[in-house]
Amino acid sequence: MPKLSLRHIILHRRIGLFWTGAIVGLVAPWLVTAPVSWSFAESDPQVCTVNSIYDGDTMRVTCSGQKMKIRLYCIDAPEIAQRPWGQESRDYLRQIAGKRVRVVPRTTDRYGRTVGEVWSLDDEGEQGTLNMAMILAGHAAVYRKYCGDPAYDDAERFAAGGRTGIWSREGQHQAPWVYRKR
Repeated sequence: MPKLSLRHIILHRRIGLFWTGAIVGLVAPWLVTAPVSWSFAESDPQVCTVNSIYDGDTMRVTCSGQKMKIRLYCIDAPEIAQRPWGQESRDYLRQIAGKRVRVVPRTTDRYGRTVGEVWSLDDEGEQGTLNMAMILAGHAAVYRKYCGDPAYDDAERFAAGGRTGIWSREGQHQAPWVYRKR
């Protein structure tokens, strides 16, 4: 399957340009003031190599020689056992992530993972946040318990309105937090 960039995904939506502008307008001020609680080594400060992607919201990376587990901020992807959504979500993240990413840490979760926003990098530079791409493509839901950013809610409404991915049919399969409590 060919690798799709976030740019490709957004441009081929019915009203992708409108939503892109709206989301950038909502997210940009937040990114400028986002607190960073994680420091990188001085050289190549935030560029990381993707080692593996376990599921649709968790990856292992190496940044400046330091290995870490990253949990994507603001999203909750279906668990692998939530068939078929869990595997589809993981495979989609693998497809769009690429080999290099830029991580903007937000916090650390109770499991010791760095929670942050992750940008895909390729030869042309940044391709957009994987976090938002997962929501827009319908491969993850907004994890409202840990996310107060309205741009993610807007992106989820767009995906649900287009009935993409987890929103293509009715049911609780969209709620990984419900599935985990079974």
